Amino acid sequence: MVNAAITPDTLARISAIGPYFAVATGPRPEADGFRPLTDLYAGPRALEECVRAVSGRLGTDQPRVAASTLHLGTASRLWSIALACATLTGRVPDLAPDRLWWRLPASGPLDLWLPGLRELDQEPHPALHHTVAVQNLAPWSDAVRRVSGVSPHTLRGNAASALIGAHRVLLARVADAPFPVVPLVRGLLDRPPLAGAGACRTTPAGPLAFRRRSCCLYYRVPGAGTCGDCVLNPGEKTS
Repeated sequence: MVNAAITPDTLARISAIGPYFAVATGPRPEADGFRPLTDLYAGPRALEECVRAVSGRLGTDQPRVAASTLHLGTASRLWSIALACATLTGRVPDLAPDRLWWRLPASGPLDLWLPGLRELDQEPHPALHHTVAVQNLAPWSDAVRRVSGVSPHTLRGNAASALIGAHRVLLARVADAPFPVVPLVRGLLDRPPLAGAGACRTTPAGPLAFRRRSCCLYYRVPGAGTCGDCVLNPGEKTS
């Protein structure tokens, strides 16, 4: 299989998969307000504002619940974009936090903007690990923990759950992707920081079955229940 370059058209196709895959590129989008992700990771003020906004949307007065929800949604954004590029082109974009910009919309996950495209000169698995897990999720989890006190165990589970969710959407909506997604996801789950975050197994239908060893706390939102992979759910455990 010959790899293909990541182009603006590639990102447009990926963005059409769903809101967690959407990313703008090129000239600054309309309605400014974008800032580099380094601002969200480094300083508490921007993150605290986001947590308060998410708390209001969820109708909860528990900052830890809002912070965990924001963390999980942002991890889903990062994994979705990077994993979709890998499965469609065999290449991974450089999503370094000083290159990827964000803003908080009125509703839904963070808006993301990648002004310039640059690919990582690595095979997909190490490239995904580097640009998502190392460059983004490590400082993102540290920032969320400092601001809200959400446990590292929960944040690691969020990161793994976000990866699982992204791969399920890709298998459902981009069934003809030329590069298989399951081996990439399995490899990422088997190495730090995701190793041990949950148990997974291959299913006959294709997607990995996953059960995390922590809870994202979303069940504490008024009227909400537990997620499908939550440790609080009864049922058969994967191995």
